[in-house]
Amino acid sequence: MSALPFSRISARLNALLAAIGLLAVAALTTPDISAQTGYLLQILLAGIWTVYGLQLIGTLIVQRTSGDSINLPALTIDVLAVLIPLAAFLLIGTRDRYLYCAIWLLKPLRHSTYFRLLGRVLANEARNLIGVTSIFGIVLFGTALAAYLIERDAQPDDFGSIPQAMWWAVATLTTTGYGDATPQSFAGRVLAGLVMMSGIGIFALWAGILATGFYQEVRRQDFVRNWQLVAAVPLFQKLGPAALIEVVRALRPRIVPAGTVICRKGETGEQMFFIVEGRVTVTTPSPVELGPGGFFGEMALVSGQPRSATVSAATEVSLLSLHAIDFQILSSSNTEIADIIHRTARERRDLLPKA
Repeated sequence: MSALPFSRISARLNALLAAIGLLAVAALTTPDISAQTGYLLQILLAGIWTVYGLQLIGTLIVQRTSGDSINLPALTIDVLAVLIPLAAFLLIGTRDRYLYCAIWLLKPLRHSTYFRLLGRVLANEARNLIGVTSIFGIVLFGTALAAYLIERDAQPDDFGSIPQAMWWAVATLTTTGYGDATPQSFAGRVLAGLVMMSGIGIFALWAGILATGFYQEVRRQDFVRNWQLVAAVPLFQKLGPAALIEVVRALRPRIVPAGTVICRKGETGEQMFFIVEGRVTVTTPSPVELGPGGFFGEMALVSGQPRSATVSAATEVSLLSLHAIDFQILSSSNTEIADIIHRTARERRDLLPKA
């Protein structure tokens, strides 16, 4: 069971080890490196490989004993990071065996949620992406055909067939322009200009579709997370779906580390806070603590007067903040919530010592 701690290697440590290993691989490719330095770098690579091997063993033991579902992408990366360098050193008799450690490029991605997000975006936007890709293929083949007909007699080496002309079409349509094959006739140059402009438009469509897809997916995830946070606040649990949607749109999630001052006495109150997780300390003549489901800052928001107490995070706190403008909108559409907040503000104001 001593290998178990290695199954919990953090994402930062994975990235650090991978970066050190890849720098060692790069250093080993320099021709003037000394034999002693090369030997030390190979020992370093062996040490990193050992850590990755222990991580794989620990992960397999934990998953077998706990019965949790397998994180297939992370496990696949762990297996490749161990087996590919091992196979290279045992089975491949070349001087560049250490280059196979470049598979460690994948290690920083084992904790990443990017690929799941990318997969959802591609699935959601598949129809639009396929449509633009079809247009790209049509333009590509049509361009190669036109270039072949125009330039085949003048440049048979570069445009003597449609496959040959297609290389020029790809370089031009992507606006790369290597310059190894260029049209010489006037008609060919006009064709090249049109292809360049078409390429800009097609790639702009691809970029726009992906950007919109990522924005919508991230916004959807934020909405679901905020909905869960709002539903956890007792004040909002009796609201219907329509009212909850209004609340979700009005509230902003915020994570505050322990010991942080959230608001100070005497400051202008422009927002109030609802506690989802954690506890806060309200500094009054008789300090009190508020926990999940509580809220504070409503007195300054309701009355417009400076804050009457300093509130700090006793533990790490998950908050939902409500700004003054959003409070007015929410109060007008949800009188029950407004009544509770106003009543609590009056009760807390009555408990303060009179000047």
